[in-house]
Amino acid sequence: MSDARPTREPGKRTLVLWRHGQTAWNVERRFQGKTDIPLDDTGLRQAQRAAGLLAGLRPTDLLASPLRRAAETAQSLAAVTGLAVRYDKDLIERDGGEWEGLTSHEIRERYPAEHAAWEPPGGETSAQVAKRVGTALERALDELPPTGRLVVASHGAALRLGMSHLLGLPEEVWERLGGLSNCCWSVLTEMRNGGWRLAEHNAGTLPEPVLSDDRADNGA
Repeated sequence: MSDARPTREPGKRTLVLWRHGQTAWNVERRFQGKTDIPLDDTGLRQAQRAAGLLAGLRPTDLLASPLRRAAETAQSLAAVTGLAVRYDKDLIERDGGEWEGLTSHEIRERYPAEHAAWEPPGGETSAQVAKRVGTALERALDELPPTGRLVVASHGAALRLGMSHLLGLPEEVWERLGGLSNCCWSVLTEMRNGGWRLAEHNAGTLPEPVLSDDRADNGA
């Protein structure tokens, strides 16, 4: 039995990668990873505001990480559009291993070498996350009609790394893509050759500090 992906019919698909709203751990600058933290009140308001804007794109499909902060974010768009949310566990945030629950300061103090390399003990490497999330995105896009518009609600590091995989960027340039602020999104559009173009990045807000688990946001 072949594991080859189906040939995707050429089209003009649109992919919107949407980071979840704010959580209490974001504010405390704690590494969340796969820990299941819900949105706080601010995060819920952010999700509702963003949903009103993203509904204007007329999405045709809605996919999310099953972690509550992403699932709750996706539900805000489902409520506006009537779309059902589908979930994929491969869209969860990077496994932070021993870093989960620790603040940025605690990680720097306790794990200086690992912090410098951005490799959480017992967690995932950037390459592992990029492949996991990128493969999940490819899988979802294979099922999307040629003119479909897919919104994916997920997490900062997961989306930045998955996006890098989808764009075919080599690992040494991944950090050139900045992080996503809470409840902001990036838009990728399909090219004639089946590749992807980054049309917008970190849209939805004026530039502001990004509070997340992503290396791009931690001065590493």
